[in-house]
Amino acid sequence: MFDEIEFDKIKRLPKYVFASINEIKLKMRQGGEDIIDFSMGNPSGATPQRIIDKLCESVKKSKNHGYSASKGIYKLRLAISKWYERKYGVRFDPDVEVCATMGSKEGYVHLIQAITNPGDNAIVCAPAYPIHYYAFILNGANVINLPIKWDNNMKLDYESYFIDLKKSIKSAFPKPKFVVVNFPHNPTTTIVNKDFYERLVELAKKERFYIISDIAYAELCFGGYKTPSIFEVDGAKDVAVETYTLSKSYNMAGWRVGFVVGNKKMIEALQKIKSWIDYGMHTSTQVAATIALDGTQDCVEEIKNQYEHRMRVLIDSFSNAGWELQMPQASMFIWAKIPQRFEHLGSLDFCTQILQKANVAFSPGIGFGDSGEGYVRIALIENDKRIRQAAKNIKNFFKNYS
Repeated sequence: MFDEIEFDKIKRLPKYVFASINEIKLKMRQGGEDIIDFSMGNPSGATPQRIIDKLCESVKKSKNHGYSASKGIYKLRLAISKWYERKYGVRFDPDVEVCATMGSKEGYVHLIQAITNPGDNAIVCAPAYPIHYYAFILNGANVINLPIKWDNNMKLDYESYFIDLKKSIKSAFPKPKFVVVNFPHNPTTTIVNKDFYERLVELAKKERFYIISDIAYAELCFGGYKTPSIFEVDGAKDVAVETYTLSKSYNMAGWRVGFVVGNKKMIEALQKIKSWIDYGMHTSTQVAATIALDGTQDCVEEIKNQYEHRMRVLIDSFSNAGWELQMPQASMFIWAKIPQRFEHLGSLDFCTQILQKANVAFSPGIGFGDSGEGYVRIALIENDKRIRQAAKNIKNFFKNYS
């Protein structure tokens, strides 16, 4: 009998809460059930044709079939820099302030791996996209949860945030080295304006911590709101990096293209660790991503409008079903409070029952941490017909529930 060896690092990861919902979905689909699925932020539309065409053209060239550059080919890094300059008026040095990554999630995890020491403290918003939290845990660091609050317009309560942030910095030992922010926020859709980053950068310089800003949903804004970048603030490069992905704004989720920009020291660390770990994305994918960023951005506007349309259809349909939802100003999600009569179930049981009895799948709020309890996350990935059918199913579930 072999005495099994324990893997202590992986034991620090809890069971993935969403796995139980996924298992039920799989069994129901195998049994022939039609599931209307709002549980995963997986864009449903096609990648714009001009990007596909460029990939097909590039992949036919044998010179693109070898190893690529782990930090991204120069043309892609230059396109990233130009994208920031057009959108935010900020220019980055493509060589030392930009790193292309295999999606923003991979970039974030490798960044944390490169810059974190065992025992470090990091402050992360709560609730949180799980990897924002567990990337630190996997690397032997500790996480301090900072619960966020928002107003009726889904704007962050600045005063509450900075009071709690300063308390966390003062009480923690060792002193926190990193603060992670993610606005528009996943899962809550909470937003901020430029003045938030002005205060955060000032505090970072005073208290000596680095800021990691994730703006994955920057392009998906509604009602006149525009997502700011932390780099619109003077001096932000001294203390911050920012991550982005082409997954949502260009319907390129499966392509796995993202990037990290900003502070030279942190970008250098990310580039170095990637040079040891990977050979980068296929060159043809990087060429196509360059075209996405450099070319006409009409497709981004169309994709954004589609999400806004679905949001309005869903909020209206679910309201008719008896479920009032708060309207987000950004992202591809709705952060929905569980109806009062179902609060006793908790988010996981509520999602399980509504999946089994109404064939509609959501992500339970508890999957984003304890402060996500009482909510579910709804991804705007189904078409109008499916949204309205889901509302009918939910209305029947509400009516027949006892």
